[in-house]
Amino acid sequence: MLRSLPGVAGVPALLVGWSSAAFIISYVIAVLAGHVEPLVPYISDTGTKPPESGIFGFMINISALLGAITMYIRYLLIEKQNESSRFVRSSCNMFSLCIGLMGCTGMGIVATFQELAVPSVHDIGALVAFGSGVVYITLQSIISYKSCPQWNTYFVCHIRMAISVISCIAFIPMIVFASRISMTKIDWTPGEK
Repeated sequence: MLRSLPGVAGVPALLVGWSSAAFIISYVIAVLAGHVEPLVPYISDTGTKPPESGIFGFMINISALLGAITMYIRYLLIEKQNESSRFVRSSCNMFSLCIGLMGCTGMGIVATFQELAVPSVHDIGALVAFGSGVVYITLQSIISYKSCPQWNTYFVCHIRMAISVISCIAFIPMIVFASRISMTKIDWTPGEK
């Protein structure tokens, strides 16, 4: 089935390249326009004001689409592998795909509703994107372990699980700190809360 789709292996690489370009291009434009400070701005700050907001929104929506395509390809790959070795329930694979697609939808929400224009919708989209992303990569790590040693090496599984653990650890302070601030503007002066 997947052999009849030449080039699908390039989709994840395209996703990484396009997403990286989205962040870098909007960052450069925002810094050059004086909309953000160059030293470690919040990602959403680099896509809040025009003209970078349009570029950021467009490119992140394309990233969400590429992410959904990548997840669907992974789903099909696992289904095909599972036909011969039955290492995971098909419902688990489908559940993982649905969680991943939910994360892509969250990305689309983040891209469409700018941080300062509609902050509550933007924040909900970010929570859905990051939360679903953490669950998705954790589920994919578990599926990878179940497919060993026929379809994966333990080295690859360990790397995936390490990424999952780091993501889970990073998600916790993101929730804590995001809940403690209420951002209504990008520019901050030291005397402000």
